[in-house]
Amino acid sequence: MELADLYHIVYIGILVFMTVLLFACLLRAVLGPKVADRVVAVNMMGTMVMVMIAVFALLLGEGYLADICLIYAMISFLAVVVLTKVYTGVYLANKQNRREDGSKREEKQDA
Repeated sequence: MELADLYHIVYIGILVFMTVLLFACLLRAVLGPKVADRVVAVNMMGTMVMVMIAVFALLLGEGYLADICLIYAMISFLAVVVLTKVYTGVYLANKQNRREDGSKREEKQDA
């Protein structure tokens, strides 16, 4: 066996392992008890996909895949920022609604 064949086997093994981890993160993103767990899982999935693309670049010997990896990193970062912004907006809206509901209950009790 040549060294190139061993590298090929190692790259395939890494990709299979990363795929299993990717599905574990997907499970956490769907079943996560808190929204913060889901956001972290989505961020981790983006990071793992970037690693998988980098391993594919090494496996196939194609340099343009590294550029795709960088573009994916930027898109993944923006997706996490947007998810966090949406979550913050929903949290603040719920907090405001609870505050308004509490003040309405106090007004009913006073009357």
